[in-house]
Amino acid sequence: MRRIVAALGASLLAACSTPPPPERGPAPAPAASPPAMAPAAPGALLQREAAVWRAARWDELPGWEADALQHAWPALLAGCARPAPGWEPSCASARALDSPDANRVRAWLQQRLQPWRVEAAAGRSDVRAEGLLTGYFEPQVQASRKRSAAYAVPLHTPPADLATRKPWYSRSEIERLPAAQAALRGREIAWLADPLELLMLQVQGSGRLRITEADGSVKTVRVAYAGSNDQPYRSVARWLVERGAFTLEQASWPAIRTWARANPAQVPELLASNPRYVFFREEPLPDPTIGPNGAQGVALTPGRSIAVDRRAVPYGTPVWIDSTEPQPWSPTPPPPRPLQRLVMAQDTGSAITGAPRADYFWGWGEGAEDFAGRMKQPLRMWVLWPLAHTPGDAKPISTR
Repeated sequence: MRRIVAALGASLLAACSTPPPPERGPAPAPAASPPAMAPAAPGALLQREAAVWRAARWDELPGWEADALQHAWPALLAGCARPAPGWEPSCASARALDSPDANRVRAWLQQRLQPWRVEAAAGRSDVRAEGLLTGYFEPQVQASRKRSAAYAVPLHTPPADLATRKPWYSRSEIERLPAAQAALRGREIAWLADPLELLMLQVQGSGRLRITEADGSVKTVRVAYAGSNDQPYRSVARWLVERGAFTLEQASWPAIRTWARANPAQVPELLASNPRYVFFREEPLPDPTIGPNGAQGVALTPGRSIAVDRRAVPYGTPVWIDSTEPQPWSPTPPPPRPLQRLVMAQDTGSAITGAPRADYFWGWGEGAEDFAGRMKQPLRMWVLWPLAHTPGDAKPISTR
């Protein structure tokens, strides 16, 4: 799904436009007994395409004993609907776990899984264990089925020729070229009041529309990522920082909106600085407590789902993160609060590349945009992988 500069987190930096969900994985195997395989030797290394995994001990995970792990259990079970290869026996066991309180979940994890610290896939002499944690959210936007003076910004489904023309027209070309406009005519899902709201939806990759229907009734629907123009993502926040609108530390969606209100004539230039354009599909929202689907094809859980580079961490993998919560900008900020918890790798984004790198899903509603927009935190991360299996695309690295 579902960003801008480092200071904006995924709300801006991460560009977490969620791709279509993958095909459903194999059916879970019958429940199996806990594996008898011994943990990996301390310091053992596995090479993935975009990361190195280093075998670790449970006592190396900061805050491991303090997390209310039962709150992550629903996200883990959701991920088991489409498990990563090698996870089927563990998922069957997880479904059978009785009364999954924090202690039972912790015991289950330590019995069945091996922690591996995720490091950059750089040369052996340049291994990096600290990376970047940003944030993203699901915006909530007012919209109308009818175009009017108040609602004049279209939100589109993909054009018919999207697959045959790569890259498709850029954002500025869509605004000015008759051919691009003709290809999108009649493909409007709804009309928005503000072009920055469209940009925000495109950056996040999904959102909720409180939409006024043609008959005047109002309902809430979800719009989800359905494709892009394959143009590169460019940060509008960086564009503003480079022009002195505000500092990197002050960058946020509210700061961008404030600048736009004060400089309406420059808004088209601001938008054109990001050529990437995202298309959507409309989905019903029968249960507003359920998050949007991530790239794994399962619903995201606020505070317990992250976006990753799947070349570094497979979808459906439990991940322990060691970071801090974002804080409002201040010349004398208070000490940061730790953010140490179990999350699930269930999504991806165009700016989430390499390792250690993740995008933290804050959910929707009050506070989500604010936290996501300010999140640019140091990150250490550990994947938790079944003892009885090595990821199929990982290769052991000699430590001699």
